[in-house]
Amino acid sequence: MSLAQNISRNILGLFLTTAGISHLTWSRTEFLAQVPPWIPINADLVVLLSGVVEIALGLSLILLFKYRIQVGWVVAAFFVLIFPGNIAQLVEHRNAFGLNTELARWLRLPLQPLLILVALWSTGAWHSWRTK
Repeated sequence: MSLAQNISRNILGLFLTTAGISHLTWSRTEFLAQVPPWIPINADLVVLLSGVVEIALGLSLILLFKYRIQVGWVVAAFFVLIFPGNIAQLVEHRNAFGLNTELARWLRLPLQPLLILVALWSTGAWHSWRTK
């Protein structure tokens, strides 16, 4: 693991932990805009549960170095699973987090694949898979 990977993994862990806490507190209403209406669960419950998951994943990235490869795959899968929320926000023209124009909502979409790549690279998950 390079220093850059370790720093990136810890920054991603802090980002996820902070985002998870914001799900439960100051940004709870904003996150409701990203829950697709076709999810058959109460939207507020989805926001709360995803916040708890983000906190757990963020802390895992920081604290569970021995399991970083497995955690990297789980974090990447989580980013894939929440991507429909970003698409729903675009398609349904929902304003949240300052994304109040079509352009802003479109420009946000590439962030998710970037987060997936960072999760896989910073944990060594991608390298581990490629060298097997």
